[in-house]
Amino acid sequence: PCFNEFELVNTLNSLWESERPKSSVEVIIVINSAENSPKEIVDQNIKTFNEVKHWRKTHSDSSLSFYVLTEEKLPPKFAGAGLARKIGMDQAVFRFNQLDKDDGVIVSIDADSAVKSNYFLELEKYFNNFPKTNAVTTYFEHPITGNSHNIDVYDAITTYELYLRYYKLALNYSGFPYSFYTIGSCFSVSVKAYVKQGGMNRKQAGEDFYFLHKIFPLGNCSEINTTCVYPSPRPSNRVPFGTGPMVKSIMDCKSEEFQTYSLGSLLELKLFLSNIAELFEIEELGVNQFLERLPSCISEFLKQNEMLKVVNEINENSTNVKTFTKRFFDWFNAFKVLKFLNFAYENHYMKMPLLNESESLLKLLSKEILPKQNYLDFLERFRKLERQF
Repeated sequence: PCFNEFELVNTLNSLWESERPKSSVEVIIVINSAENSPKEIVDQNIKTFNEVKHWRKTHSDSSLSFYVLTEEKLPPKFAGAGLARKIGMDQAVFRFNQLDKDDGVIVSIDADSAVKSNYFLELEKYFNNFPKTNAVTTYFEHPITGNSHNIDVYDAITTYELYLRYYKLALNYSGFPYSFYTIGSCFSVSVKAYVKQGGMNRKQAGEDFYFLHKIFPLGNCSEINTTCVYPSPRPSNRVPFGTGPMVKSIMDCKSEEFQTYSLGSLLELKLFLSNIAELFEIEELGVNQFLERLPSCISEFLKQNEMLKVVNEINENSTNVKTFTKRFFDWFNAFKVLKFLNFAYENHYMKMPLLNESESLLKLLSKEILPKQNYLDFLERFRKLERQF
């Protein structure tokens, strides 16, 4: 998806300079605007289209080709990243259908991202080695040094990426089965899974989160940590929330310490999730006893969300513990996790400084204690941990 983008050619150059896989690759660019987009944005889109048109004249071969779709005057109610991504991904499905190829892979990336040179090779290798894969997320690193942005931008993106990694790693430690990143520039999905789950949504922001959390319950989802995507760190107001707005917000509040969900609330979540199998074929009295054994915060939340009724209904439709667990996490999904963490924050746990919680989490994951305590130190340790997974 490409909207009011100044750096698209940089992304295209990064893809072009990547090592070629055995498979053919088609890059679909969706330059888009809404009916009510300001003239300066429409003009920038026209400029971008002309730049790409000129660029393509010297960048085309049989294994890597580029297509540009221009979608102007989209309905303001739906225009945005979700609809643009949907247009491109739906076009990918159409092209695979033309080729009578039902085992294709749709790769999502943003118009201001770069990739490591082995990007296509590693994606191809993974899907060849694991042909039943429904989706993968790709390891990423935002640029945190350089001359392209000022120091405040690099400081802000360091903080934000640390927050993303803290949350994901803590969620993984808790035992939540769908603890994957949901970043639009860093995921791939099989065409079969894309069609089965009804395709991309039209949300103006967060489309990647909602889409991927429809895919993850299918299973056969994983991470690729042998290559890297480099999303842009720049501040932006092109979408209501996401990396750009968060960077801008952190820069605006740089005198304040960044706060995050308490690790304590996530440890309560871990205690609950580690005992889910006990709920299979359990009687009503057993559910109540189960809830009473839990810490007060998670217990109160589950009672408020009628877990007794939910467990009874799931058990009525489950013949084994595997089916029960799958159905349980259809209910206790990523949205429910966020709802719990906000409940915990409002009723039991204060939000805590990101540095403090990162230090506590690192001790749990690696027994490591850092001599220094700053955002960059913890970010580098968390990156290293994830590359090892």
